[in-house]
Amino acid sequence: MQKARLILLVCLTLFIFSSASHAQNREVEEIWRTQRDSGKIISESEILELFDRQPYFGMFKDNYIITGIPLNKEINGNNADAKFQISIHQRITKTILPFNTFLMLTYTQKSFWSIYKESFPFADNNYSPGLLLGKPVVRNNKLEGMLAFSFEHESNGKDGIESRSWNYFSISGVYFFNPNISVQTKFWAGWYGKENKDLNKYRGHGLMAFNYKSLNDKFMVSVFINPRKKIGNYNTQLEFNYQLNPKINQYLFIQWYNGYGEGLFNYDKYSSMLRIGISIKPPMWNFY
Repeated sequence: MQKARLILLVCLTLFIFSSASHAQNREVEEIWRTQRDSGKIISESEILELFDRQPYFGMFKDNYIITGIPLNKEINGNNADAKFQISIHQRITKTILPFNTFLMLTYTQKSFWSIYKESFPFADNNYSPGLLLGKPVVRNNKLEGMLAFSFEHESNGKDGIESRSWNYFSISGVYFFNPNISVQTKFWAGWYGKENKDLNKYRGHGLMAFNYKSLNDKFMVSVFINPRKKIGNYNTQLEFNYQLNPKINQYLFIQWYNGYGEGLFNYDKYSSMLRIGISIKPPMWNFY
């Protein structure tokens, strides 16, 4: 009974968040709606004003709760699990900084929850606060993407031999080929805790993601590729989203992760996990 209540609490939190965020997403998504109509032109100042009108508090990355099984080993209660992510931002400024940039605080928590064990412990919690300087990229009166420079910390919140942490700077960008297709890249460099000095061997120094979204936003597919330190070795992630109801920002969510470093604690252990659940999404694009 206690397990069911905890899971229900997480789901209820995501449901409330998704209902509140759906209205917030409308104005941002309207950029695409207008740009699809070739008879209408949005000026750069109008696009920046639209960004500045967005709520200061909102979603940063995908928020979800999913559960699933390993594909690389025999399935049992010790390796099947649940995974959830909560990701938010608090914008500090509008696009008033030099080069039409803005500043925001970000926070992402990713947790791996052993709900099929008797005591349903958390196997790993990864906490990641950050500071981000962002810039909408507008060219020929079209929003073509976003650039960001950020400083982030990621830790499992433990000390001693169980501690896993690192601090890093990153440069990332997303480019919209059209309203359906976008691509994202991210590169990072930093320093690592003494218990995970070889993290870069398993997480590498960058990633690339490809996203497809149907015109009615019903389907979304994303492919994430993260090269590891050795050439030819990759961590990969495939995601599929299907919108359950056009009036709310909730999606049936399927995620497959294959490789190393999905979580911090066992970053050097290979895993291949297939999970399914519910996600709510930030407007227009994914962030990884």
